[in-house]
Amino acid sequence: MPPHEPSPSWVIPNLVLRVEDMSHPGTSIFFESVKPKEALKLAVEASYTWLYTSHTAPTHVKSITLILRPIDGVAYTTSCGPGAHEIHFSLDWIKASKARARDEILGVLVHEVVHCFQYNAKGTCPGGLIEGIADFVRLHAGFIPPHWRPRAAEKWDAGYDATAYFLDWIEKRCGEGTIRRLNEFMKDSKYDDDIFKDVTGESVNSLYTLYCKHIERNDSGEIPHV
Repeated sequence: MPPHEPSPSWVIPNLVLRVEDMSHPGTSIFFESVKPKEALKLAVEASYTWLYTSHTAPTHVKSITLILRPIDGVAYTTSCGPGAHEIHFSLDWIKASKARARDEILGVLVHEVVHCFQYNAKGTCPGGLIEGIADFVRLHAGFIPPHWRPRAAEKWDAGYDATAYFLDWIEKRCGEGTIRRLNEFMKDSKYDDDIFKDVTGESVNSLYTLYCKHIERNDSGEIPHV
């Protein structure tokens, strides 16, 4: 369950769709699986819900353009001017994900839209934490791929789902809104590991040691749901 209902005062940026290959099989799968406007709006609201409140939601994001085209990989997000962002989404990947198309498309859109809204400590936040926060929101939005599960990665900021589950554990340990506060701390300050101590009262290394022990004790091989 989200920590609070989406606020009607939250500003939905201008949403634009561009398809670069209408004949690609991934294009048909995309339109058969989701309604573009509703899908992007859901992704925006997920970012607001898990990273902001109605009082802290940013207003600097003016437009998000979703571009469907054949590219390697899955997707990436780029800034293309003040307040303007583009999400490039691979039609090849959508085609390959046909069996779970709806959930995979929505999950990727949630992840990429987070990159439009999250703070990055003035460009100094570790990439693994950036990606972990995006997958933390995806995790809580409910679009969990079958292969995701908590695991003790070599380092806490390994990124993506590995870091997302660590952040989820912190959220449960320290209270709802902890990751929201972590994001807020990175609005105006450069990154330092001490940010975790400021937010949680414990160092990130201490937290990760405890998390890894928790994983060892509770590793049942089952995929947990939030």
